[in-house]
Order: sequence, then C-alpha cells, then structure tokens
Amino acid sequence: MKHPITLYKKRLTILLVTLCALSWSWAGEIDLIPKPLRIEQSEGHFRLTSKATIGYDTALQEQAEYQQQLLGQSTGWDLALKPEARKATIRLELKPGEVGHPEGYRLEVTPKGVTVTGEDQGGVFYGIQTLLQLFPAEVYSDRRQHDIEWTAPAVTIYDAPNRPWRGMMLDVARYFYHKEFVKKYIDMMAMYKLNKLQLHLIDDSGWRLEIKKYPRLTDVGAWAGHDARRLGGYYTQEDIKELIAYARVRNVEIIPEIEFPAHILSAIVAYPWLSCTGLQHEVPLQHFISKDLLCVGKESSIQFLSDILDETVALFPSAYINIGGDEAVYTRWESCPHCQAVVKREGLKDASELQGYLTNVVAEMMKKKGRTVVGWEEILLRGEVKTPVVGVFWHNVADTIEATRTGHKAILTPATHMYFDFPESQTPGEVKAATWMPPISVEKCYGMEINDYSPQSTVLGVQGCFWSDQFIHGTTLQEIDCLDENRSENYAEYLTFPRLLALSEVAWAPQAARNYRDFAQRLSHHFARLDFKDCHYRVPEPHIEKMATTPDGKLEFTLSPTVDRSLIRYTTDGSYPTTHSPIYTGPVTVADKSDFKAITVVTDTHYSLPIYFAPDYSAYKSYGEFTTEWKPLVVQTQKAPWRFECTGKIAGNGHYAISFIPTKGANPLRLGSLKLYKRDELLAEVAQPSTTDGQATTYRFTVDTFEAGTPFFVEVEAYGEGGNDTSGLVFILKEQ
Repeated sequence: MKHPITLYKKRLTILLVTLCALSWSWAGEIDLIPKPLRIEQSEGHFRLTSKATIGYDTALQEQAEYQQQLLGQSTGWDLALKPEARKATIRLELKPGEVGHPEGYRLEVTPKGVTVTGEDQGGVFYGIQTLLQLFPAEVYSDRRQHDIEWTAPAVTIYDAPNRPWRGMMLDVARYFYHKEFVKKYIDMMAMYKLNKLQLHLIDDSGWRLEIKKYPRLTDVGAWAGHDARRLGGYYTQEDIKELIAYARVRNVEIIPEIEFPAHILSAIVAYPWLSCTGLQHEVPLQHFISKDLLCVGKESSIQFLSDILDETVALFPSAYINIGGDEAVYTRWESCPHCQAVVKREGLKDASELQGYLTNVVAEMMKKKGRTVVGWEEILLRGEVKTPVVGVFWHNVADTIEATRTGHKAILTPATHMYFDFPESQTPGEVKAATWMPPISVEKCYGMEINDYSPQSTVLGVQGCFWSDQFIHGTTLQEIDCLDENRSENYAEYLTFPRLLALSEVAWAPQAARNYRDFAQRLSHHFARLDFKDCHYRVPEPHIEKMATTPDGKLEFTLSPTVDRSLIRYTTDGSYPTTHSPIYTGPVTVADKSDFKAITVVTDTHYSLPIYFAPDYSAYKSYGEFTTEWKPLVVQTQKAPWRFECTGKIAGNGHYAISFIPTKGANPLRLGSLKLYKRDELLAEVAQPSTTDGQATTYRFTVDTFEAGTPFFVEVEAYGEGGNDTSGLVFILKEQ
C-alpha cells in the first residue's frame, strides 16, 4: 500500500498536468493569499444582492451554513439556503475525482453567479475562502456594513495545496487562552487555508486538558500561584468537543499534544509519584525547563500514560497524537534505580535511549487505536523507534534524512523561520519576545525552503509555532483579571500576524511559484481584511524603494507604502515620528540617515515602529555578535556588579568568548570577575580576563546546560578608573 504522501504527490502531478501551462500573472484587483495554482480573469463582475440564494449538495450543509452566516453578518442579509438546488446564485458542489486532488477546488465567478466545485468538503471550504477574498474587505466584519458594493471580479480559479500538512502550533500550556480565542485562531488559520492545529496542552507550567481519571491534573496542575495572583485554567472535555466541532467545519484538524517525558512538571506537581524522586514541587510562575522527567521505570507511570492517552484519543478524532518528546535532560533517569533496571533489561546503551524505548511503547499503544504518533524531532534521535512516526523538525531540518532512513515522516517547523514567538526585527521599541535566535521577518519566513533532504519524499508539510513562555510568565504582561483584559491575546496576534500569511503561502504553493515582491504587494491589501477581523497585527514599516546620495553628499529617501490606503509620516531631525508628523508625499533629503525616521499609519492608534538603521559593527566582526554597550551613566566609579542580558548570544552548548572594547572617554573601564547566569542559575564564573590586548578585554567560559527559551545574563565587576567618562561595546563569540 502506498503511503498517503506518495498518493498525494501523484494526484498533485495529475492536477498539474490537467491544468497544463500554469499562469502566475495577476490582474490588478486579484490579491489572493495563498496564491492559487491557476487563475483566468474574464470580463465583468458578480454582484451579490439580498435576493441571492445558496444552493448546495446535501453533504455540504455545514459549509453552506458557514457561508450564509459569514455573508449575513457583514451584509445584513439572510440569504436563503436551497439544498440540492440545481439553480442558485451561489452553488456549492462536491465532485470527487473531477478536481483530482485532496482539498482542491474550482471556483467559477461570472456576472450571473458563482459555482464552487470541490474534490472534498475541504476543497469546497477553500473555494469559499477564495471567493470571500474576492469581495471587498468589509465582508470579514461581524457587523453590518452600509453602502458597500458587494462585487467580485469574474474569474475561474483552479487550485489545490502542494502538501497535506499546513499547520500552526498554539501553546496554551504556558499561558491559558480562553476557548473563544482558540476559535478565533482557528478562523484566522482557515481564512488562509491552514488545516492542522497542534494544541500544546501540557508543559511544566500548566496542564490544560481535563482527564476524568486524574482530576488533580487540572485541580492542581492547571494553576500557578495562589489566591488573587493565581494564573491558569483548563479546557473541560465539553470545551474540547466544542472546539473540535468548530474546527471541523473550517477544515482544521486539532491535534492534541501531551508532552512527555520532559515538560511534564505540572503533572508531577499533581501526582509526585510520576517522577523518579517523588518530591513535591509547585507549578512554576516563571518559565524554565524542569529536569524532572516522567519515570519510565515504574509500571505506574506507563499505566498513567495509557490512561491519559485513552481519554485523549476518545476525545480527539484526529488520526495523529503528538507526544512532545523534546528537551529532556536525562540526569534523573541516570540515577533512578527503576529506570536503570529498564536500561539493563532492554539492553540499552544509556539513559537517553530510554526515550526511544518509551516512544516505541506509546507508538505501539497508539497504533492499536488507529493513531499515528507525532513528536518533536528528538523522538527519532534518541534510540531506535520501530513503529512509523512523524517528527516535527524544529532544530535541524537536515535530520529528515534520518526520518527517511528509518521509515518515518517529517513536518518542517525550523526555529530559524517558523517560530513566531521571536520578534520580526531588532528595531528599538519592538515588543518583548524570545531572543535565543535572531528575529524572523515576514520576508525571512516567506523564504523558507521546503526540501526533503532525502532521496524519497519525507516531508508532509510545514508548520508555524507560537510559544507563550517568553512574555506571559515574565513581569510585563500579567493581566489584571478584574479588568477583563485581553492584552495577552492581542500580543499573541501581534506576533502571529502577518507572518501567518507568509506561512500559508509557503505551505500551500509550490516553492518555484514564490516571489516575495509579488507576495508583499498582495499582502498590502490584506491588512484591511485583518482589521475587519479585529486581528491585532504588527504594522510593517514603510518600504525604502531607494536611498541615493545627492551631489552635495546628502541622502535622498524614496519610500512606498506597505499597507494599502495607509499614510507614511516622517521626521528629519532624528526624533520619533507621531501621527501628527508631516505626511510623506515624495522623496525626502537629510544630511545623515540617522536623521530620517518614518512610520506607517493605519489609524491614529495603530501604526508601525519607525524605519531603523542598525549600527555598523562590521569592524568588530572577529569578536562575534554585538551584545550591549556601556556609557558613562552605566559605569560606577567604585567596583560594582554590572548585569546585562545576553539571551540569543548564548545559542547552544559550547565555548564562548566575551569581549569588552572601549570606544571613547577619558577614563578606562576596569573589569574584575565575571559570572554567567541561566535565569538565576550560575553556569560559569571567571575570576579574571583571559586576554587584554589593549583593544579588547576578553573572558572565556563554557556552556554545557543550554536551554532554549531561557534568558541568560552576564554579571561583571566593573568601574571607571578616576571617573566614569567611558564608553564601549560588548561582543560575544561562540568559538566552537
């Protein structure tokens, strides 16, 4: 029997042949995301009126009702539904085999009416989504819009996805999002043809899924803190059923993630006997990765997993179940007599192979229930896994070769391109976000390659990830419950959008069809759609079309808008622009680029960060990455600790050098001992610099317990000799 991905690719090839020569040219008002395979524009427009009807095949009743509701709330019209009607203004048809590809559709819009033909229900739903994008942006409003011409251009569109897995991971474990927000997230995914939602339900800081057999998981493990300061929550099994039904209509499959053997402290707090030590802990208020693992050597732990997964499978109809499996530290297993007995019994080399053993046990358990195990890439790299599973590759996508070699499949979600908890830029004023990797711009996200990295097809598709650890369990975004705030949800949307739109095209369209400039032009028209969906997106800065040097040595800036119908406002004195600054109407000349700043203004309360020109540190390239700087007000005149964050510059285990380079000032900076902290844990201490060459003072240290997503800090004894008139730069270099 051929694997589904093989059949999927074969059907896509048939579809491409059927479509013959594909057209990638776009008419002026067609700004669809993701870009369809083929579009043919005709003369005229279709006009929707209050007398329009929606006809549908019986199997498409949910899709027809969805369309009726969505069109009704923006137009104010209660369009009539006509089951099995051959004649209707908008006709939804299910014709398996005619389109020739799962989730494929044909959309025909003429001045007389609209026909959506789908290979399956998913294809019909996506045809509806494309039709909605052809209407004015106001169609996405949940309130009646007046004086709108509800027209769509006459077109014929043939379309189908390039890969079957087009997903997002939403971390509801580190921060609990109410089910209404999850529904909104599903709506936004469906709008852009994403079809898999991985719900990260379990982590050290929270257990979010009601399990009837183990009530303390939610009574205790779902909450952090005490009394009025308590944070958390969970989804009842009825909540989950409601979410699944909501997602099904929108062609979104919800995949539960039950994380183990690491990231399970919330369960251990509820039931300490699950760990190797049996010690009582508390659910943490701050993000960290606990070293306590599920004890794989106790039969009671395996029974616990079996019970948990039984209830989970009974709730979720998905063919997949995600078991996590990442970032386990095996020290507890190494010292646990129960775990070591299993190592000996199974003939394993070391404690790390217990993870492969556990994955095999669970994969076989799930196979009997008709489920395929999914997990982070570590599940394929920690001992032999005999039952076919799917690895979610977040660290090294080239490891998909290992997936192929051992008969497994892969989903790509590289942290370098698809982790939306990283900021989009390094612009000052950017919101607090993860910093252990460089920022991910929309363009970088869009440019992600989808290679199989193997002789055979391995990659099922692409997934974005939105983690909630960096900004919720810190100190800046704690909500005040009695004010009924939703700042965390707005913040999540700010980081997700518009990068989710880039993800949608990466996941849907063939890589050869991608063109960022074309995408950016289409994207500029979608911000209005996000506005009407009440989506709190990040406004992009104006685009610099040209920066030219004038004959008198000045700089002339030519800008273009990145948001359709927005304003650009600017300053030429280096000050921060506001909504009252001059409106850009043509090229602007300044003496130095640092004098020029410009912002995109969507409304008086929604605008971008200013265009930012990062300092040029190329002269210091040999010293590594710029980390921070010191100025007179930072420096004391007597020996004192100077502490600064270096998250992102410490990017894995290895040997590092940190260099302090003075740039100006009458007083030298004197340095003493240096300490490196992982949050509050002391990782390294260096009594004195290893080298001082006149230009730089350098310390060296080793990191061997790196944790992704955890902040790192340097604390160094420092003072200005004879005064604090001193300035300089700090760089960190990973030497190996």
